[in-house]
Amino acid sequence: MTRTPPTSAVFTAAVTLKPAQPEHFDLAFTATTQPCPWPKAYGGDLVAQAAAAAMRSVSDGKSLHSMHSYFLRPADIGAEVRYEVEVVRDGRGYSTRQVRGYQNGKTLYVCLAGFAAGEAGAAFHATFADEVPDPETLPSSAEYLAERDGGSMTEDSKAYWSGGRGFDMRHVPGPVYLTVEGERLPHQAVWLRPFDPLRPVDGLTDAERDLAALAYVCDYTILEPVLRVLDLPWARPGLVTASLDHAMWFHRPGPLGDWLLYVQEAAAADAGRGLGTGRFFTRDQRHLATAVQEGLIRPT
Repeated sequence: MTRTPPTSAVFTAAVTLKPAQPEHFDLAFTATTQPCPWPKAYGGDLVAQAAAAAMRSVSDGKSLHSMHSYFLRPADIGAEVRYEVEVVRDGRGYSTRQVRGYQNGKTLYVCLAGFAAGEAGAAFHATFADEVPDPETLPSSAEYLAERDGGSMTEDSKAYWSGGRGFDMRHVPGPVYLTVEGERLPHQAVWLRPFDPLRPVDGLTDAERDLAALAYVCDYTILEPVLRVLDLPWARPGLVTASLDHAMWFHRPGPLGDWLLYVQEAAAADAGRGLGTGRFFTRDQRHLATAVQEGLIRPT
């Protein structure tokens, strides 16, 4: 991997779409998966790119409120994926889109995305524990990994964890890169924010770009509570993980310029699969979004 200063541009590059000629549905766009040191592309690329494609198909002011995704095949790194959008329904209050991602002539990703106009109603949101340490008191991934090596970690994977993902991430308790830091409990939290201010993205408003950013970043760590409780660090030799399906709900808008707390929990692990949940909060306890994901977890 090319060594570059940490920047959020990796995310905005991922969700920059080019209009294309549809072959199956109503609209089509192409996007390029971003570099990573694994055999196949990062799953969050697909979710965020599909979210961007779906949002670009809605022009009446409705906002993305949910996505339900399946990962059917792995995607090649640094290669184009064609996203075709089907306009399933447009109503006064809600709209629905289906998005399919194609690469090498095969379907590799599919999702349904829901949009809402919004209306007056009662409000409630969850909160997180006040005793979570402030992000400024925690080491960044780069600081944590600076003097550490081991397992299957390579220089490329170390650089990627340290600064190649577009977001500064700080774990509570410590990370699970090389060993499982802290107790083997089925929960953790991750403070995160872009390495630098998010750039504009053609075809998306800033609010839509921020929704796509949540969809992008949620996949990096959502299975870590499962790895934590099973005592499986990322650098364990032979460990294989892969996203299987994913759901996300966007409850209320919020800018991504400051730290967000991503509170995560393992819900289940069995038969080679693990289920993780996550909730995004602002520092002043506003609950922005909730994600659930099942993944393949194969220790050897």
